[in-house]
Parts: sequence; C-alpha cells; structure tokens
Amino acid sequence: MTDRPNMLWIMADQLRFDYLSCYGHPHLQTPHIDALARRGVKFTNTYIQSPVCGPSRMSAYTGRYVRSHGSTWNGIPLRVGEPTLGDHLREAGAKAVLVGKTHMVADREGMAWLGIDPNSEIGVRRSECGFDAFERDDGLHPDSARQNWSAYDDYLVSLGYKSENPWEDFANSGLDENGELMSAWLLKNSRMPANVPEEHSETAYMTNRAMAFMEGAMQEDTPWMCHLSYIKPHWPYIVPAPYHDMYGSEHIIDPIRSNAEKDTDHPLLRAYQNARVCRSFSRDHVRAHVIPAYMGLIKQLDDNLGRMFAWMDEKGLSENTIIAFTSDHGDYMGDHWMGDKDFYHEVAAKVPLIISDPRPAADKTRGTTSSELTEMIDLAPTFMSALGCAPKPHIVEGRDLTPLLHGTDGFYRQYAISEHDYSSFEMAKALDVPQEDARTVMICDGRWKYIRCEGFDPVMFDLETDPQELCNIGSSQEAAHVEVHARMEAALLSWATQHHTRITATADVLKRQGNTAASGILIGFWDEAEYEAAAGKRFDSLVPVGRGTPLSK
Repeated sequence: MTDRPNMLWIMADQLRFDYLSCYGHPHLQTPHIDALARRGVKFTNTYIQSPVCGPSRMSAYTGRYVRSHGSTWNGIPLRVGEPTLGDHLREAGAKAVLVGKTHMVADREGMAWLGIDPNSEIGVRRSECGFDAFERDDGLHPDSARQNWSAYDDYLVSLGYKSENPWEDFANSGLDENGELMSAWLLKNSRMPANVPEEHSETAYMTNRAMAFMEGAMQEDTPWMCHLSYIKPHWPYIVPAPYHDMYGSEHIIDPIRSNAEKDTDHPLLRAYQNARVCRSFSRDHVRAHVIPAYMGLIKQLDDNLGRMFAWMDEKGLSENTIIAFTSDHGDYMGDHWMGDKDFYHEVAAKVPLIISDPRPAADKTRGTTSSELTEMIDLAPTFMSALGCAPKPHIVEGRDLTPLLHGTDGFYRQYAISEHDYSSFEMAKALDVPQEDARTVMICDGRWKYIRCEGFDPVMFDLETDPQELCNIGSSQEAAHVEVHARMEAALLSWATQHHTRITATADVLKRQGNTAASGILIGFWDEAEYEAAAGKRFDSLVPVGRGTPLSK
C-alpha cells in the first residue's frame, strides 16, 4: 500500500442495478461483483445525471451536471475547454487511461476555431474526454465503416474472422440452422449464440486489454486511473455460448407495470409508450427473447471480472487499487410499458455503485451498504481525492464520497438531479414540441421523485408508499402532494440559479476579488484613514504624497 493508490473504474453500459445478486436478483448470480461489494461499500441510491449514454458519461467524466457541460444528447460534442477528470488527474501527476467506451464526440469545430490540430496531443485528449486512450471501443451500427479507434476489428480479422464489419458479423450476429448470418439488431435473434467464441468476444477482449494496461503500468511509478468501460450488456442483445442459453422463461421476472400506467392521460408519458422501442418491449414475447440474453451478458461480464480480479490478486495489484463498479444507466425491459432507457423510473435512472477501497481507513465500512443519496458526478471528486488532486469546487459539482467510504462525517446531499433532452426522439415529433422545450428534469430527495416536463403537467412518485412507481401523482390536488410539488419546484429553481459555468473562478481569483481596495480600486473612500483601514496599507504607498506639481494660476 502506498499513499497514492491506483484506481480501476469499471462501467458496464446499460446495466440495471437490480440485475445483480447483491442487489437482490433472485436468479442471476454474480458472485464476483458480490465479492467486490463485501470488500467495500454498496450504494443503493445512486442516480445518473441523464438517462442516456452520452450525457450521462459526460457528466461522469467532468463531475458536472448536463446543463453545465452542455452535451445534452448522444452526438453533441463536449465543448473544447470543458475540464475533465483526466485533466485534473494529470495536474496531480497521475494518468487517466481509457479501455473501452466513452460515447464521446469530438468538438472539431471548436478545435478548428482555436487552431488545435485534432491529431496533436491536446487534440487527441480533447477527442477522448481527457483520457489517454489505451484502447477505445464505442461499438458500431450495421452500416458503420470499420472502426478507426479500436483494434478489436483487427483482432477478429487476425483470428480469421474476416468481413467488412467483423464487429457486426461475428460479435453481434448469430447463425441460423442453415448457417445464414442473423443480425442481433433484430430482437428475434437475441437467443442465438453470438458468432464468435466467448474468449474472443468484446467483453473478454476488453478485459484482456485492461490487464495488459495494468501489466505495463506496474513497470512505472506513476499512479493511474484506468476506466474499463464495457459496451455490454447494452444492445445488440446477443451473447456467446455457453451464456446464450443459461437462462430461460423461468428466470424472467414479471414486468413492473400496471394497466393504470397504460391508460395514462399524460401526453408525454403516452408518447413515450407509443415510441417504437417501448411498444416492442411491452410485448411479452419480446421480453422472453431478450431478457435471457441480457442476463447471459451480465453473467459473462461477472465471470470476466472474476478472472481479472484473480489476476490482480496474483500480481499484487488488489492491495493498492481502489475499484469502483457502476453503470451509465439502466434498461426498462418492458417495465412501465417502456423499453431502452430515456426516462426516470428507478430501473433506468438508478444505477449500481460499488466502491472497494483497500486503504486501512476504509476497514470499518467493508461489506456495508449506504443508502445515502449519491450521484454519478460524485465519482470524479472521489477519484481526485484518492489520487492527490486538490478540490476544485468552482468546476466539479459532485461531492467526494470518501467520508462514506471511511465512515466519517462530511457527506450530505438533499437532492439528486437528472436531465433529458428528448428533442431528437419520436416523442418530440409526435407532440410537436420544439427543440428548446423538449426537456425534462428529475429531482429526487430519496422519497419523492418529481419530474418537471416543460409544457406538460409534472410527473411525481412517492417512493415510500409506491416503490414500484405505478401511480403518477404529478397532477394530484391532495394538500400533501401540492405541498411537495411546490417544494420540489422551488428546489429546482434554486438549483437552476446556482453558478454552473464559473469554472475560471479559482481560489486565487476569488481571493483577489475579495479585497478590491488592496488591488488599487478606489471607490467610495472619504479619506486616507478609511482607505488604510480597508486595504491594510498606507494610502501614500499607492498614491505618493506630493506627486505632481500644482498648476500655476
């Protein structure tokens, strides 16, 4: 153990918090993730800052809310100059390395405006969320060109899996009984085994690459944070043998939904339910096809993590590496008559968070559970603290979780905030909502979850009396509910009017601003004595007595 531990930050894309055995799933056993929880703290109230990949990750990588960093949806670049976790850690002499997915889109227009070469050291880091990319893999689409940031395609080709799009044709497709290639983008093909052996799948490959990075880093003295970011269990939902048929209909939990939800008169909720992905996952036969594959992907992930954790133990890395495990958002899987993510029910907006800190100061919290209200943006200041970076409250809006990891005082949050820009979704088109109004904001205090829907009535749930969120009381006129509506709106207004972009207000700048008289700004002083009392120095040191010659008459 050294004074500056390393960090391994594992993120599994689109992983529901309740699809892990340590979070209560009755059939899906994840012993290696469970073991991590026994070595650390399991958080049960962690919310992401947007229920969609890109903006959620940009908040995690900056420690800032979506309204602060401005990347409100997938494909909207994180602007040049937005400080990231990698930038902060480098200032403290630590590396920030990426292995896997970021969903980052580079602000090429901003770089061009500032004359930054995208291929320069600065330009590359601006294109990778501030990380040094050991290996990036954001996945593809059926008609995508070959990746130019990941070697996974080349790896498959080197093994004889040759095609124009190996990621699609092997890792994310299956073969029917006639040997015909069947794409996993079609949900009906989810139960097929992926057209690649497990040891060459994306999950196994990225695990190997993370170990390769750590092996090399052991030869250096520089502390590091490795962000191991898995694409799965995000769609396309397909998993290699033997995981493809480990689970069946008997392992599928009944959906969380009610007829009252289906019959809602809330225009925005109804528009969500009418979106294609939600209509699809509302059908039981779709769930029956997809959920076993989703569970298989999670089981495969757990097994690969177990392989990596054992390797870290063998190499002596575990005793000096803080491990954080989480997800960027959940997956509806037909709950609430919805699919994918994109709204704020628990299954989408709450994520698993487990942090195992090997330092002796964390001994008293090992194997404990924290119900404190936490946010994804809290990871950045927590990692910064562990790696010796000074706090930056003028930039980072998250809160350091170290007090919760070490069992000390100093952490409190009253509300969690999440935001969604649905302007490019079917809902905006169906309701004819202009881009500037296609926005929702969730605020949650642990019991009440209030969702402000611009142009529509709010949505609200009482998580104490309705933990499954089946009854929307956003339009309720009961006195108690009206009071909560008003309180939550006031809290949102207070949050919205805080400083969100004052990232150049360093401690030194604020200190200089605190005493304008000392800096020579003389406004409102009556005489020398009044100035000297305020500035702490003699007036004639600023304006020498007798300077100049009187004008002659």
